[in-house]
Amino acid sequence: CAFALAVGQAVSQERWYWAVGTAWWIFVNTASRGETLVRGFRRVVGTVCGIAAGLLIAVPLHGAPAPTLALLAACVFGIFYTAPLSYSWMMFFVTLLAGLLYGLLGVLHPGLLALRLEQTAVGALGAALAVTFVLPITTHAATDAWIGRALRCVRECAAESARRLAGDPAADPAPRVAELEAVLGRLRMSLAPLLHPLSPLRARRARARQVMVALDDCARQARGLAEVAADPDASHDARLTAACLRVEAAVGRLVNPAARPAAGLLAPGAEPHPHPGAERALAHLHGLEASLTALAAPLLGGARTPLAGA
Repeated sequence: CAFALAVGQAVSQERWYWAVGTAWWIFVNTASRGETLVRGFRRVVGTVCGIAAGLLIAVPLHGAPAPTLALLAACVFGIFYTAPLSYSWMMFFVTLLAGLLYGLLGVLHPGLLALRLEQTAVGALGAALAVTFVLPITTHAATDAWIGRALRCVRECAAESARRLAGDPAADPAPRVAELEAVLGRLRMSLAPLLHPLSPLRARRARARQVMVALDDCARQARGLAEVAADPDASHDARLTAACLRVEAAVGRLVNPAARPAAGLLAPGAEPHPHPGAERALAHLHGLEASLTALAAPLLGGARTPLAGA
């Protein structure tokens, strides 16, 4: 922000706060260098498109009240509708909204929109310099942490399901599934720099896609498993408990390949007790095992450092 403040004031003594605001808002809800850089790029793209729309729409209106108010309402709707979907589209509507408001005040002209672009570029540059030389959390470190947390959620979901299927009424895998969904949402944000179409790291982009596809399938299978485990008729089947333990072991090999397999929860001598929902539960567990096996290649393949640590 100090860089944005100094350069922003050099560009304009009246509109320097645009640069500071840009630098500040780029950092909101970001946790790594890559996330911040991608967010800055999207903000600049949205601002450029918004300025172009302002030149084509807001400037010719000359602040005419009726059409301007109608467009303002459309921009407000666009901001709230696109905020959770696309940062670039949100910034497009924010920039167009600002242009329309300045038109109502009678101060809008092409030079003001050009100044808006300059200050946005200054703020984005300040944010880029800050994350490059100051922010200690790299995209790789943040991604590893979220992948590890997602894998632990899968393992805990399998453990809770095993306990529930073994007859423990207090065990409940549903909260673990909800946590897994939230973690995967955060992981998508962390992987955004690698998955971006302009990313030059093609090998890592393909690897990140493999990881995301496999973890999404893990979440789908975990949801189905939690539904089956919640069914009282699905309890007390030793095959399901054993399959849950195999899933736990598979996660353990991904998170910590050198660790010994954990002791099973199945009591010695337990016999299977088939029930109508057993096959569906086993299908979900086999799907989890297959997804975890697919994760082994991008996470542990070759001599690469594992993406997920314990």
